[in-house]
Amino acid sequence: MRNLSKIAPEWWDYTTLDEEILKEAAKLTADDMLNLSRPGFTVKFYDTLESFYVAEALEYIYCWQKSTSTNPVGICGPIGPTEQLPLVAEIVNDLEINVKDGHFWAMDEWFINGKEAPITNPLSFAKADMDLCFNKIRKDLRMPDENIHFLRADNIEEYSKSYDSIKCLIMQGGQGETKHWAFNDPVRREGRYKDSPPLPEEFRKLNARVVKLHPITLIQNARTSAGGVVSNIPSEAITVGPVETWKSDKVSIWHAGMHDNPFGMRLTTYMISKKIQDSSVPMSLLADHSNVQFNFYKPALGTCEAEMH
Repeated sequence: MRNLSKIAPEWWDYTTLDEEILKEAAKLTADDMLNLSRPGFTVKFYDTLESFYVAEALEYIYCWQKSTSTNPVGICGPIGPTEQLPLVAEIVNDLEINVKDGHFWAMDEWFINGKEAPITNPLSFAKADMDLCFNKIRKDLRMPDENIHFLRADNIEEYSKSYDSIKCLIMQGGQGETKHWAFNDPVRREGRYKDSPPLPEEFRKLNARVVKLHPITLIQNARTSAGGVVSNIPSEAITVGPVETWKSDKVSIWHAGMHDNPFGMRLTTYMISKKIQDSSVPMSLLADHSNVQFNFYKPALGTCEAEMH
């Protein structure tokens, strides 16, 4: 029998893993993590937040410069982190880079009362993308609105199909405390998944969809976006799925240490490097993707040693 979650017993999450995996991950030093790179999985460190977020922003520029009207390509990007978004606009404007042929997919959006969160909602991810990036790009340089693909309740299938007609060069993301990318959270511990979580190959068949969010995700987003007011955080979201992720040439995950902790960053690095896949740790399934890069702000790695503050 798998362990019950120490956080939310009705759900699967990383606390249900074999304790030997958890112990091995917790022991890792920064040098150990860097040495976990292998073919198909790269670990990269940045010493300053400035270099970290500029490098993240440059992935947008790289993808958009590769796109043409006859060979459209783009990038899928997160809200969390967001610090790269104003830098993207500044680089485009200052260097006068024409990105009209570029494409962008938003990873996810809140789902409230059967619809996506309206762009007037202060928590709206579409609002954040527009306010922090796209509305800051000069109109003579920016791609048209139809090249910016937001997830809505009525376009999930269309959104998913767009990955077949437009090449996603990079799917960029952060890592949440449930070890998710986008809102690919572990599932509830019920029904056919009462005794074990979905098999990795089953989880990887999930498309963009509406999902119920793990309690850890609610707490995390309340902490990062709502001053801790959990009641203000929607319990459902629309998210890009593994199917669209595996259609992307590269998955680039950015760990600044603000959305997950030193242990979480170690755990997924260890599991992907060692090809240990378990859907209670959704990020671990990226072990099966052919090109994954983990980017760390090195000072945020800290340690997993127990100490009182």
